[in-house]
Amino acid sequence: MSRFATLNSNTDFRRAYGRGKAYTNPALVTYVVKNRAGICRIGITTSKKIGNAVQRNRARRVIRAAYLSLGELQGSYDIVFVARTKTVFKKSTEIGAVMRNQLTSAGIIRDA
Repeated sequence: MSRFATLNSNTDFRRAYGRGKAYTNPALVTYVVKNRAGICRIGITTSKKIGNAVQRNRARRVIRAAYLSLGELQGSYDIVFVARTKTVFKKSTEIGAVMRNQLTSAGIIRDA
């Protein structure tokens, strides 16, 4: 499993929520904002509305697996994925298709 850079500080998440462009879907919300780090960094959030700890951890695992299946991304962006209640019931391939569609709309993934 390859490693990826993550968002850790609250200020990074707040900057993505405030200045970032949001792409919504019933299963996933994605916030995208440019950064100066030179690499793509991701953050995953799940609220208590999702369910208990087991369901929240499953949602994070599914989002992480979908992100890793995308491959290398172009540019340097901070990307925040917000799980929704339907995320828990989806597989990583379904979330990956939603994620690919959202990141293509954001211009991070180029159409092949």
